[in-house]
Amino acid sequence: MFKGQFYLKLTAIFFIFMILFASFSPVLAAEKDTSLADIQKRGKLVVGLSADYPPYEFHKTIKGKDTYVGFDISIAKKIAKDMGVDLSISEMDFDSLLPALKTNKIDVIISGMSPTPERLKEVDFSDPYMTVQQKVVIRKEDKDKFQSTTDFHGAKVGAQKQSTQEALAQDELTGATVKSLSKVTTLMLELQQKKLDAVVLEGPVADAYITQYNDLMISDVNFVNGTKQTAIAMNKGTTSLQKSINTSLKEIKDKGLLKQYQEEASKAMFKEGNFFTQYGSYYLKGALYTIGIAAIGVFFGAIIGALIALMKLSPTRWLRWPANCYIEFLRGTPLLVQIFLVYFGTTAIFAGLNLPAIVAGCIALSLNSAAYVAEIIRAGIMAVDRGQEEAARSLGMTKAASMRYIILPQAIKNILPALGNEFITVIKESSMVSIIGIGELMFMSGVVAGASLNAFLPYAVAAVIYFILTFGLSRLLGVAERRMRTSD
Repeated sequence: MFKGQFYLKLTAIFFIFMILFASFSPVLAAEKDTSLADIQKRGKLVVGLSADYPPYEFHKTIKGKDTYVGFDISIAKKIAKDMGVDLSISEMDFDSLLPALKTNKIDVIISGMSPTPERLKEVDFSDPYMTVQQKVVIRKEDKDKFQSTTDFHGAKVGAQKQSTQEALAQDELTGATVKSLSKVTTLMLELQQKKLDAVVLEGPVADAYITQYNDLMISDVNFVNGTKQTAIAMNKGTTSLQKSINTSLKEIKDKGLLKQYQEEASKAMFKEGNFFTQYGSYYLKGALYTIGIAAIGVFFGAIIGALIALMKLSPTRWLRWPANCYIEFLRGTPLLVQIFLVYFGTTAIFAGLNLPAIVAGCIALSLNSAAYVAEIIRAGIMAVDRGQEEAARSLGMTKAASMRYIILPQAIKNILPALGNEFITVIKESSMVSIIGIGELMFMSGVVAGASLNAFLPYAVAAVIYFILTFGLSRLLGVAERRMRTSD
């Protein structure tokens, strides 16, 4: 009991130290803003967005290639062209965009974002490029039920997490219970399935969805503060970047280009071909990413886990306690938190270290898997009869040699089923890295849901693919186990 409390306290101290170190890491403020010059020197403008928001931004297969389309994309291309740089899109969930901007993962956010007072405290915004009305989408059968903001007593209303619509629903829909989700497609599915009574969306987005769902409509509800402006978000103090963007937006407004961009986005929303011919390549790409990420996670997790297991079995206290702290911390915190700590935390703690999303995701999965693999290996080693080591030592083998040639081979044979189960678990848990924009299977399912405006079929297809992957792997492991039993 005493040892358990000791390791728990040590782990807590370690975690607190990480937070304090991140908080007090020195930030060198430049005397002169060089944000625009830095982007032009790099030759690339990195734009963050959530591409499940037609007609603002969404995916479409054009000539067999996955392409970002929408009028926000057209605006981003215009801004990058005026700067004389290439455009790079970094896609992630909407509620991850501001953290990504503040940790310099992206240069700007162009994703239908409104400059609210809360956001203005954290980031700067460009001049607004569009003014839109906020709408309430309901089922047609509820047309007479929801006609004003006072008709929502006891109703369940959905809105995108950390959005203007979320705040508006909370402030003006009297008596409503607001449910916030990351994906608009999920909100619309819940509305159709009567898990929600209404969903608050921006006017253009609401129009896009009701053209696809015959059972939905826009209600007559009018918000007092329903008129919102959309603008481009950037870090505080990036005045040269802000000036350049405002110049481009002025030209877009003066030449009437926004109307042209909106018409192009509307045309891109029309479907061509059936579901699988349009989106089959997305699932193939997502499945390959999932297998690759899981394989990397288990491979490095096994290496790190074996080292941690040997440290925990060591008679030396100063090897045992770091191993115990590692295992307790990684098993005692959610994988999602660990992904955020690696992706955003490394930038906050180590100035200048900007890990790509795919690298951060693989590191987080590997470290998480290592904690579980360490316990699997430790249990396998302890399951080998102690007489095996004593016999090896009596033959003149060193402790390291007996572990390498006698104990570990037997332990690995015993733990193979558990390691296989860990691989299957990592395949499913790899879906968590979609939160930072890695294009694995779950992320691609969200992409397809946003592009097709269908929230059920894309995830049903993903479930089938996950089952095929895990079932196939379990059968392969079964073959390996039978062959190893035959050798016995």
